[in-house]
Amino acid sequence: MQEPALDLVIAALEKIRETRDRLPRASRISLTRLDRSVPDKATLLAPVRERVRVCTKCPHLACSRTQTVFGVGNPDAEIMFIGEAPGADEDAQGEPFVGRAGQLLTKIIKAMGFAREDVYIANILKCRPDMPPGSFGNRAPTPLEMQTCRPYLVEQIDIIQPKVLVALGAVAVEGMLGMRGTMRELRGRWHSYNGTPLMITYHPAYLLRNQAPSEKRKVWEDMLQVLERLERPITEKQRNYFL
Repeated sequence: MQEPALDLVIAALEKIRETRDRLPRASRISLTRLDRSVPDKATLLAPVRERVRVCTKCPHLACSRTQTVFGVGNPDAEIMFIGEAPGADEDAQGEPFVGRAGQLLTKIIKAMGFAREDVYIANILKCRPDMPPGSFGNRAPTPLEMQTCRPYLVEQIDIIQPKVLVALGAVAVEGMLGMRGTMRELRGRWHSYNGTPLMITYHPAYLLRNQAPSEKRKVWEDMLQVLERLERPITEKQRNYFL
């Protein structure tokens, strides 16, 4: 389970805030200082980001990358979207999901009633998988690459503690759960990742390749399940929405 010390600290701070106003002024000042001394999630993520930035655990990726791609979004997010690895656009900009697939993911997030800045987005790999000289496109990360890089993602999840995780595509599922299977078998139902509810759905890049309305609807039905899990109100327009 992934709630340990941080949850205990947060609960203690809530108790402190409840009693602070009833204490003498000098005591209130001391408690305020204690409250402020506890680092927020962004502060806790900073050293992880720095370790990722200088990571050379996969020498072939460290040599070929432009920069690492750590993650982006709200450290207090309820939802965390997880993909497999950065592509060329992400490698250039240092932010996950900024290419065409990322634009579609942003559209999905907005249709759910969130801004991109409200959620957190990351990949299992923090480096773009290298490509043979003269070749174009992207390749999927290897199981060993994902195993090597996964501890960084685990730290991100442990700090952010989202209410729901969304795994985008079969490769991300393999990297997180060690499960192999078709998306037809995996998607559309709840799984668990270290105690956190995990919804599996298609990677946005798949929808760019296969634009059949039926496939887009499957992804949206998965997102409706996420909204229901979060106990978010769902409008009739959202229920009937197609990407």
